Amino acid sequence: DVVVACQQGGVLEERARAAGLAIEALSFRGDISPAAVLGLRRLARRLRPQVVHAHDPHAVSASLLAVRLAPGPRLLAGRRVDFHLRGALSRWKYRSCQRVIAASRAIAQVLEADGLATSRVRVVYEGGPLREPQPGGREILESLGVPAGAPVVGNVAALTDHKDHRTLLEAMAIVRRSLPEARLVIVGDGKLRSALEARARGLGLAETVIFAGFRGDLDRLIPTFTVFCLSSHLEGLGTSLLDAMAFGRPIVATAAGGIPEA
Repeated sequence: DVVVACQQGGVLEERARAAGLAIEALSFRGDISPAAVLGLRRLARRLRPQVVHAHDPHAVSASLLAVRLAPGPRLLAGRRVDFHLRGALSRWKYRSCQRVIAASRAIAQVLEADGLATSRVRVVYEGGPLREPQPGGREILESLGVPAGAPVVGNVAALTDHKDHRTLLEAMAIVRRSLPEARLVIVGDGKLRSALEARARGLGLAETVIFAGFRGDLDRLIPTFTVFCLSSHLEGLGTSLLDAMAFGRPIVATAAGGIPEA
């Protein structure tokens, strides 16, 4: 039996309920949230689970305190990023888990370098379902301003520093010299969006690069890309690459983190 404890009113709660999963909606606020700790403690005492599996750093903090207040279940932590553990508190949290499940060998190596015993770390790759492309992708491209028949370099990633979209833009400036009709479609949003849009204009790519923002129709959009590109300099695994390959899209990516494993 599996129960999902998640942020009340969040997207995960909405999707999990739609999938028919058992849900306990809690209030998560910050790294150590008293409401989340007490909620998880009550849940652990009521359900008496054998395992509590925490899926992000905030959940690890809350779960660790809740399990110590209501001993019994084993605590597992998931780790999906290849950032180093920052500070003594972060290292203590993950060392206190019975096991840490890394989404790639690259992540496991970072955890081991940060002091976690190899015997406590397990690699379980994330996966994505093989599915058929959904119709309407070409119409979406046209609505975004991509000319009919233009080659499209696609990217799906949050607009954050470690995704290194600046290098991607510079690469696209080179591509444009020999293939002026090509377009770069960047799907995702983040705090760097305005700076990246300004950089694209500075490179003369205002008509070449399309910032599509966060979208929920990737199963329509990704299959239309001529090539999929990921330019990260830190990357736990690169699940967007798995989605691209599920649709048979050729990929170009940096050899960072877990990307070579993907």
